[in-house]
Amino acid sequence: MATYRCGVCNMGVDATCTDCKEALVNDNLSLGDGKVVQISKCPKCEGKIKSPMCCGADMSCAV
Repeated sequence: MATYRCGVCNMGVDATCTDCKEALVNDNLSLGDGKVVQISKCPKCEGKIKSPMCCGADMSCAV
């Protein structure tokens, strides 16, 4: 399961897909402009979310 952690306050977040009841896994999404965005995705339905935010910044996820 991907655990996102805030670099400022150290809060952690785990996520699951409510449709599939599967733990989300860390992944990256390549955008058309060449940028890469860290995401979490469901291994079953392939649904995706952008990394969560805390303290005004994206939370990071160590793989």
